[in-house]
Order: sequence, then C-alpha cells, then structure tokens
Amino acid sequence: MKARLQTSMGQSLVMTPQLRQAIRLLQMSSTELELELTEAVETNPLLEWAENTDGGDGDDSSSSSSSDETPIDPAQGDINADGEDWDGGDEDWSSARSGSFDDDDGNSEREQAEDGDTLADHLLWQLHLTHLGSCDRAIGVALIDALDEDGYLREPLSAIAQTLLPEIHADEDEIVAVLRQIQRFDPAGVGARNLGECLALQLDTLPADTPALALARRIADGPLERLPRAGINGIAQELKQSVADVEEAVQLLRSLDPRPGKQLGQMSSDTYVVPDCVVWRQRGIWRCALAGHAGPRVVINQSYEQLIRRCGDADASYLRAQLQEARWLLKSLQARGETLLRVVSSLLHHQAGFLEFGEQALRPLTLREIAGELELHESTISRAIARKYVRTPRGTLPLRAFFASGIDTEGGGEASSTAIQSMIRNLIDAENPRKPLSDAKLAEMLKTSGIPVARRTVAKYREAMNICASHERVRIA
Repeated sequence: MKARLQTSMGQSLVMTPQLRQAIRLLQMSSTELELELTEAVETNPLLEWAENTDGGDGDDSSSSSSSDETPIDPAQGDINADGEDWDGGDEDWSSARSGSFDDDDGNSEREQAEDGDTLADHLLWQLHLTHLGSCDRAIGVALIDALDEDGYLREPLSAIAQTLLPEIHADEDEIVAVLRQIQRFDPAGVGARNLGECLALQLDTLPADTPALALARRIADGPLERLPRAGINGIAQELKQSVADVEEAVQLLRSLDPRPGKQLGQMSSDTYVVPDCVVWRQRGIWRCALAGHAGPRVVINQSYEQLIRRCGDADASYLRAQLQEARWLLKSLQARGETLLRVVSSLLHHQAGFLEFGEQALRPLTLREIAGELELHESTISRAIARKYVRTPRGTLPLRAFFASGIDTEGGGEASSTAIQSMIRNLIDAENPRKPLSDAKLAEMLKTSGIPVARRTVAKYREAMNICASHERVRIA
C-alpha cells in the first residue's frame, strides 16, 4: 500500500478515478479533509466513524487520550525509533500534549490561518524557490499575474513583454523559457495556453510505461479539438490506430484535470488550521507522528458488509459498489498519511538546525531536493505540504516554513534567504537607536559574516519584513 500514491508520479499506474481521489486527498488541508470524510460517512452506508473520533462527550481521561494532538500509530510515525519503544514520555512531548509551546503569536492549539493560499500565492512561492536570476524572476511574476483562475495563460507573449517595459526588455524566447519553468510547477498543467497543452503537461508527469500514454500525447497535441465532432472512430481512422487503443487513450485524457487552477482556492479569513503532524525531540533525536485527526478516522460498517451476502441481487450490487468506494477511500487516507510522514521525516533530517536554533539555522532547501530524495515528483511534494501544518516546540508551523531559497556564501556554502532576513532583523534590533544602520552598513556587516549580499538585496529583505529605512527608524527611536 505504501506505493499506492507514489505510483501517481513514479511507477506504472493508470490515472484511475481512485488514484485521482488519492491525489486530491493528499492536497487537502486537515479542515478540508474533515469535511470530505463527513460527506463520505453521510452518503455511504458502508462507512462509519471510528470509535472515540466523533468528539462525543466523555470523561477527561477519554477525551485526553483521543485529543487532536495525540499521535496515531506510533510504530509508523516514529521515524527514528532504532528499535526503541515509543513511549511519548519525553519532556518536550509532554509540553506538546499540554499545549504549552511558546507560539510566536500566542495562539492556542488551533491557530487562525494568517493568509489564504491562492493559485498566485502557490506559484509565486514555487518561483521563489527556483534558481532563476532577477530578470527571469520578474518575467515569472508577470506570467503568474497573467494566469486566469483556471491556470491558463490567455494573454499573448507580446502583451507580457509590454508589461515588463521599461525596466526589462525581454523577447518572446526568453519569456517562453521562463514559462516552461512555471509549467513544471504544481498543479500540473498550470501555465498552459490551450487545453491540449494543459493535458500534455499533465501527461508528462505520468510514468513512461503508463498504458496509452504515447497515443494520448498524440491526441492532445493534434486532433483533440476535433474529437467531439469526429468521435473516437474518426480519430482512430485519422491516426491509423485501432478503435480500442484510441478509446483507452481518450479515457486517460478524460482522467486529467482540464482546469488545474481550480484545485487551489483562498481559505476564508475565519478558517483555523490544525496541525497534521506532531514533532518532538526524544533522547536528542527529532521524531514525528501524525496527529490523531490526520489518520483514517472512518471504518467500514461491519453490519452492512455482512448484509451483502443476505440481500437480493439489486441491493447486493449497490452495497458492493459502496463497499468498493469505502475501501478505496481508506486506502487513499492511508497513502496520504504515509506520504505526509515521509515528507516530514525528510524535512526533519534536513532542517534539524532550524528546529534547534531558529530561522538563522534554516538551510536552503527546495522541492526538487526532497522529491529526488524520496523518488517522487515535485508536484507530489508540493501537494503534500500544501496547507499542512506541523506542531513543533517552536509553535505550529506551516510545512512551507521548512523550505527556503539560498545565496552562496564566501565559505563555499549557502545561506537561506530566511536566515539572512533573521540576521538583518537581529542587527537592527541591536543597533544604536540614535544612529540606525543603513542598508549599505548592514550589507557590509553581513559580508563580514561571510554573507555577500548587495545593498539592494538588504533593502528588499528589510521591506519584506516591514522594517522602515534607517532615516525613519531614527525618528521612531
């Protein structure tokens, strides 16, 4: 089962409705998943809530043991057990259970979301993690701004070039090169200029041995627009392929999403986030587990399952169909949890210093690095961390906080942009209020620390943190 969701990007498996369900569940936030499960239980008689997960009344000990913060299935959640029994008795874990972490904003266990995750936000975040230069990045921002709500680029490239003037003079070849980069972002198919290109981009994420993949590409690149008029028989005759092969290719195309931009929508301002994972330190080792609400909290109703063998053919056929849907949902939920744990485990391995010492120790990390390590597609990693939060001794953090772009240092390594911003903030906090540090002075001090950044880069980071310029800070002081 562990490979069930991974196969959507790395092994041979057709994009079936069940697989699409697994991918959709992976991208859901904990709040969206709760709504999805509630609807499934209400519409499928073969599903029911597992015991002690419906939030019902009970004594204090019972409610404590089924808390949303309690990890489930420790044997799977313990990423560094090394044969030890998971006991949750570590003092850091005790503080997690009692909710006594010192959150940055002072919120309780359920924190309000700071901002929505729109399509543009999602794409700009991925653009920030690329290694593009400032000119190409500006082109990328213009392209993302031009996308419609479905994720398509409807404007001609010449219009994009005009919006960049007079600061940037870019020809269409340069814009297309950046567009190709954006088309590799999640959600798959974004940045396409027509339906055929959108479907072709999604086909590129499938394994090479997916049945009917090559023929589906031919249809997407050519006769797709003629398919409604010509039908499968007409397309088969045009491409000189068998009707059965064309029908299989068309089924594959129909399993794709013609409006990838709709996968992301802004969360309402009153939405509260709930951590999907809990991270704690035990005997000096960082460990993680799924939060109690993040696991499969629904089960198959045994009474209805046994009823299948005793009822008539019509009723049995209906119940068997509902049973199959219920089983696929449970498998998709299990795959979601396993993929999420693998990603969080990898993040802990790379960013242990961030958890130990804070933002200054955040190392540069991109989606591509994690995807390569876990042998998954970048879009799978992006879905796994989308609107996901993790409970840590530093508070409840979005998984996005563990990623950052990097700048080369004089020592031959890299420093993340987040770490540099933290260093700038610390320098400003320690400055003489009567003689604040200028951007040039801050750049000089960073260079002394081995971080060669330009003055304009310091100014950009300072403005991103909403810190006033030096001549304004002296009046505030």
